[in-house]
Amino acid sequence: MLDIKLIRENPEKINGLLKRRNPELSVDAVLEIDVRRRKIQTQADELRAARKRDSQRIGELKKAGQNTDTVQEAVRVLGEEIKELEEQEAVLDYEQKSILLNTPNTPDESTPIGTCEEDNVVVKTWGSLPKPNTFALPHWDLLDKKGLVDFERGVKLSQSRFILYRGKGAKLERAIINFFLDQHTEKYEEILPPLMANAQTMTGTGQLPKFAEDMYKCEYEDLYLIPTAEVPVTNIYANEILAQEDLPKYMTAYTPCFRREAGSAGKDTRGLIRVHQFNKVELVKLCTPQTSPDEHEKLTKDAEKMLELLELPYRRIELCTADIGFSAQKCYDLEVWMPSYNAYKEISSCSNFGDFQARRANIKYRDKETNKPQFVHTINGSGLAVGRTFAAIVENFQQSDGTIVIPEVLRQYTGFEVL
Repeated sequence: MLDIKLIRENPEKINGLLKRRNPELSVDAVLEIDVRRRKIQTQADELRAARKRDSQRIGELKKAGQNTDTVQEAVRVLGEEIKELEEQEAVLDYEQKSILLNTPNTPDESTPIGTCEEDNVVVKTWGSLPKPNTFALPHWDLLDKKGLVDFERGVKLSQSRFILYRGKGAKLERAIINFFLDQHTEKYEEILPPLMANAQTMTGTGQLPKFAEDMYKCEYEDLYLIPTAEVPVTNIYANEILAQEDLPKYMTAYTPCFRREAGSAGKDTRGLIRVHQFNKVELVKLCTPQTSPDEHEKLTKDAEKMLELLELPYRRIELCTADIGFSAQKCYDLEVWMPSYNAYKEISSCSNFGDFQARRANIKYRDKETNKPQFVHTINGSGLAVGRTFAAIVENFQQSDGTIVIPEVLRQYTGFEVL
């Protein structure tokens, strides 16, 4: 959530940054409400002071044996007026917070300005692309042919875009998860969080209220299936004040993830690229504002290392202002090469959110120099999306005889070298 104090002090700058995302965005409505709310607050404060004076006068009159009816009536009227102003202020507070909760983060000054995804910037590429092969099958056909994924029965058990892994396919999925966790837990604390989160937790990281239609919600409880481990892991320290000495915090978690993705109909409907339930290993950092740019770079490199160890060709993209996520200030996408698409496909988004999520979740640290609480900066990224990694392995290591070579680093986890 944007800082109302910064909006109040420098609305032109905030509007300018928001318009880099979308020319229609502004904080003008927030400011208009803020002016009205503060005026009412001032009026209420003046009436409270008057009521306090009159209440003191009642005591003095009683001590002097004088009649207090007139003053008591004045205090009663003041109380009603104050209550009415407080109700007006509460309505304006709600309206202002609702607008702020639906207003995206301001992009970092260094984020490339653009109007669409074509304006994203390729920062680096790694690895050699495999030569085109006439024998190659897209991963969905090869997995079905070899019985590693049963797409048809996954739909039967649930609905479209739900996957059933079988046999060595299931073991390879598990192997990838364990490999990622073993690598990341050398630096990051492993977390095993709940797979359901309440509305407050979902609001803290920016999923609610903006993306409610993409969530799976329990009908009779205030609980949502998590769309990513980012949600519960980032919120572990919600409404807490950490010691600066305890920062940065590095956390990693494997979880299944659940997304309806209501706005993505017709996109990547085949295979493992865009499904409603998928496995992912997430990386999350909490740090000070001073260290967050460097921590963002390091987290991105930690995700890149997984692709390099698996020998999967990829590229790093710096997203432009029109393409960064709702809560992000700056974002790198890692895209893995997928021969069936003859294109790179996103496998990780590594984002620096500044204090945007921390304000929503109220996560602070106590500055050791000023001894005052400050909001932390939050950073997260996939390390990596497991199903997409599975698909990339199948397509990039497919052989002419239809076998799939398992990357060397995974063989101790799978117990086999080929599929």
